[in-house]
Amino acid sequence: MRQQKSKSNSILLKFYSILLKGCGCLLLAYIGLIGCGILFGGILFYSFGIKDKQVEIWVGYEGMAIKAKQSEGKQYVGSLMNRAQQAYFAEKGTFSTSIEALGLGIKKETTNYKYSIRVTKTAAFNYGVSKKYDLKSYFGGVFIVAAKELDPNARRDEMTTVSIFCQTEKRPLFRVKQKDESDEPGEPIYQNGKVICGKGTTEVTK
Repeated sequence: MRQQKSKSNSILLKFYSILLKGCGCLLLAYIGLIGCGILFGGILFYSFGIKDKQVEIWVGYEGMAIKAKQSEGKQYVGSLMNRAQQAYFAEKGTFSTSIEALGLGIKKETTNYKYSIRVTKTAAFNYGVSKKYDLKSYFGGVFIVAAKELDPNARRDEMTTVSIFCQTEKRPLFRVKQKDESDEPGEPIYQNGKVICGKGTTEVTK
């Protein structure tokens, strides 16, 4: 009996030793990846498939270089395109369907972002879509609403606009998803008297 117990204990010890070594290697590998992210001053992205799943690993940090590049998208969509659409509607009673017509003097595409506009009968959507994995994308929504919803003293037939500015959510450090699962973020929406950001995005408050 004692011999059997000692053999079992020996097997368990070997198993735990292998497990610790394996976990230790994984931990060291992860620390190494983080070091690379810091060394190269940004976020590194690793993706690989396992059967019908896709594994994604993000390593690094949002350093000053990343924030500086993202500031372009923030300014173009939030400070310029959204506000210009509101001014355009106030003057012409409709939204602009092109960036050029807004008169902002910005390019449709830069090194880091692609900018575009989509207009419906009741809203204008302004996009600043990142061309790189480590940068967030930005989405603006400007909606036509009855002025009385915001000001009880407004005329019944008066229309005005409300806007919202959203960015893609911070990606998790580790994620497993279905290979056919879409990462396409949702557009902002106007619902029950409120403007809210779409799926996969959060409101930019500063």
